Amino acid sequence: MSATEETNVAVTEKKVKLSREKSYKRAVILLVIGDLLCFLIFVALGLSSHKEASGFAAFPQIIIVALPFVAGWFLISPFVGAFRQKILAQPRSMVIRTALAWLLAWPVAMLLRGIFFDHGVPPLSFAIIVLLFNMLLLLVWRWPFAQINSMRKRRA
Repeated sequence: MSATEETNVAVTEKKVKLSREKSYKRAVILLVIGDLLCFLIFVALGLSSHKEASGFAAFPQIIIVALPFVAGWFLISPFVGAFRQKILAQPRSMVIRTALAWLLAWPVAMLLRGIFFDHGVPPLSFAIIVLLFNMLLLLVWRWPFAQINSMRKRRA
């Protein structure tokens, strides 16, 4: 192989690597946005079901109430592998990592909520609803995300 061919191969490999890195960053940004929306939806539904707030005027309150859940999730989930590149196109792995991440982030989120909102231990019934409903929302969002990425990967 000539020096020119070696250089062309190196440049092509570098472009492929940069493309993968860009694709991974884009996927993580989408996951973060989707995860944030899950927690905002949970809080919006909770507030409206208790007739506390609804509509666009309630958006600042929704954000504030969602903060402990968001903080708990983003403090724990990266360390459990919920954003790993290898699970982005593996629906089963995505479900397992998401469930494990929320199971570990949930007590942190409840602790933060207890400190900043309840000034004590939140009721057990509320904690169980938080665990199950947020788990469901995250899985309903993240599983199809991985499924779509898997189908795209197979086509490429």
